[in-house]
Amino acid sequence: MFTTFMAAFVSVCGSFLFPQTLILDQAAQAESVPQGLGEVIRNLLLKLVENPFAALTNANYIGILFWAAMFGFAMKRFASESGKTFMKNVADSISQIVRWIINLAPFGICGLVFNTVCTNGLGIFTTYGKVLALLVGCMLFESLIVNGIIAWIHLKRNPYPLIFKCMKESGLTAFFTRSSAANIPINIALCAKLGLDPELYSVSIPLGATINMDGAAITIAVLTLACAHTLGIPVDFGTAIVLSVVATLAACGASGVTGGSLLLIPMACSLFGISNDIAMQVVSVGFIIGAVQDSVETMLNSSGDVIFAAIAEYRDWLKAGRRLPGFMYTEAERKKMGIDKDFKGDTKASLEKK
Repeated sequence: MFTTFMAAFVSVCGSFLFPQTLILDQAAQAESVPQGLGEVIRNLLLKLVENPFAALTNANYIGILFWAAMFGFAMKRFASESGKTFMKNVADSISQIVRWIINLAPFGICGLVFNTVCTNGLGIFTTYGKVLALLVGCMLFESLIVNGIIAWIHLKRNPYPLIFKCMKESGLTAFFTRSSAANIPINIALCAKLGLDPELYSVSIPLGATINMDGAAITIAVLTLACAHTLGIPVDFGTAIVLSVVATLAACGASGVTGGSLLLIPMACSLFGISNDIAMQVVSVGFIIGAVQDSVETMLNSSGDVIFAAIAEYRDWLKAGRRLPGFMYTEAERKKMGIDKDFKGDTKASLEKK
């Protein structure tokens, strides 16, 4: 979750450095513009504790998320195995419904795009291209710089052989499947290839496909701030940090299906008093640029699952005196240790013999 927050923070900083706007309906305006951080936090707290039935009726996504989390904690403590199985089946059914809705989304998007192009001309695609460039830039910065720094702190060596290997063998596949869930078998096979412990990665990889959603946090934060800039809503840095936290929590609950993160944008927009009608226009923009945005987002999410599983385990290897796989060392280091690039790393059995 820390890296997901860092991803949201990176996207907030990127949106402040390169503010973007969207082309929305001419009548679009915020229902009520919050005046500063205090009012944003107040509105957030009020939305959290709203009556759960009222939250469902009023499409208060923050309240729905809060009460769903409370219900989940209670179910975990008191539910029987049959009850947990039932809830899992309900969750799987809802995920399937989401997939059906997303598959039908292009028909609605065509109508929205047609209306916007007729009103504003083809120049809107230049605006969308700038937003896409910011999104991709933030995702690449998170993958190459932030993840690289984290890996270097823990492994005390050049992290890029590991990062590039994961991006090549996991990220490339995820780029085309556009689904973290569908890429789980690829990631498990890659973890085995990296010599990781099956007892660990058999848990961490499916879990990461659910809650390690750095790209989703970036998408939610960037598009929400772009909408706020479009409507002329002032956003100070403190409010942006609150948005980062909300985007982090929303991303962790994002579905692993294609385009799942876009459906959480209305929840983040509600922080700024932006109506659901306007927020759904922002979602439509996300679907327009989704062929690239969602592919890069999934590449970041899925490759990150393996990267952090490897970092955690390789760190323990180094503490135990085990050598890492050969690709993690320079040519000079491999020559000194008498290993080649295909070396799989020391095993526990080999250490015991020594």
